[in-house]
Amino acid sequence: MSLPGHILNAAGPLTRLSGGPLAPGVLQAMAEADAVSVDLMQLHAHAGMRIAAATGAESGLVTAGASAGLLLAAAACLARDDIARMNMLPCTGQLREIVIARSHRNGYDHALRMAGAHLIEVGLPDPVAGAGVRDVEPWEYAAMIGPGTAAVSFTATRSNAPQLPELAAVAHAAGVPVIVDAAAELPPADNLRRFLADGADLVVFSGGKVLGGPAGTGLLAGRRDLIASAALQCLDLDVPLADFAPPQDFIDMRRYAGLPRHGVGRAAKLGKHEIAGLLAALDHFLSETDVQRHARWLTICQEVADAVPEGRVTILNEADTSTVPQLKVNFADAAATRSAREFLETRVVPVHLRAVPGDPSMLLVNPVCLRPDEVAALSAALNAIP
Repeated sequence: MSLPGHILNAAGPLTRLSGGPLAPGVLQAMAEADAVSVDLMQLHAHAGMRIAAATGAESGLVTAGASAGLLLAAAACLARDDIARMNMLPCTGQLREIVIARSHRNGYDHALRMAGAHLIEVGLPDPVAGAGVRDVEPWEYAAMIGPGTAAVSFTATRSNAPQLPELAAVAHAAGVPVIVDAAAELPPADNLRRFLADGADLVVFSGGKVLGGPAGTGLLAGRRDLIASAALQCLDLDVPLADFAPPQDFIDMRRYAGLPRHGVGRAAKLGKHEIAGLLAALDHFLSETDVQRHARWLTICQEVADAVPEGRVTILNEADTSTVPQLKVNFADAAATRSAREFLETRVVPVHLRAVPGDPSMLLVNPVCLRPDEVAALSAALNAIP
């Protein structure tokens, strides 16, 4: 079957390019889910236990992508156990602010605002602006946390992750939970546990990138009470209270006076197929080591490097098994890079490479989405660049 928009994706597991390939076993798990009907709340509860086991969290929730995970994380922190407040969102009561560093702002934090949060920026990203060496510091978070603070948001990257324990200590001293956006922070696999161990209360990961789950999935892991609040704001609750009997370690109904109406997360619901697929992907991801994944991707990079003229490409991250090895494709200047992209993306089967912000003289090949039968076609396309 030929799909409209067929491309050769050497840019990596980007959503606009259909995310990453499904891990082995995912399609089978989705097909098996299709063969039966299930109680979605019970399936979510089972998935929550599986996510908790994989992450070291108290509980977990499969979400409709990482952005939906951020929306639900924010909604949980804004409403907590207050079902009346759940019904109000995105209008909020006293708890309405999420504190976030200016350098951590990005287009995806719109998901926090969709839940009703008002973002309070702290810090000055002097390194980004080239005006100094200091970014946000713990005292700046402390100075902005007040009675209306629902949470602190932290966007994890390889460079700033060491700052999380200090931030978490400041937030927890004020009784405020910490949300970590770690959507693209796999590998290494240790990150599934790292951010929670460093003090995060809720962590969001994408399911459709390196994890190998369906493109429209993600996972949310963290405190049991906050996961329960998130679940209540996305599950189908069109059921009499007396008939709603979730496992107590997933949603402890003793904490609630009743059930909220369908909440702000209802638009981001998942079906049984996506939940089953995400769990299969998580199992496969944990069955491999970072070293095994890196070796598989490095083999693809080496095959391409061997097939193009010497000097055209350079292998990056060759020895760093905690990340994805990539190929740097070198060009003389920005004009040559732009011409190469136009050539590659207008072929019969367009070839997409990753542009590098700030360095217009190179493109990157990310091997995560390359199938074995596409390596020769990519090499041929690189060799054909005028």
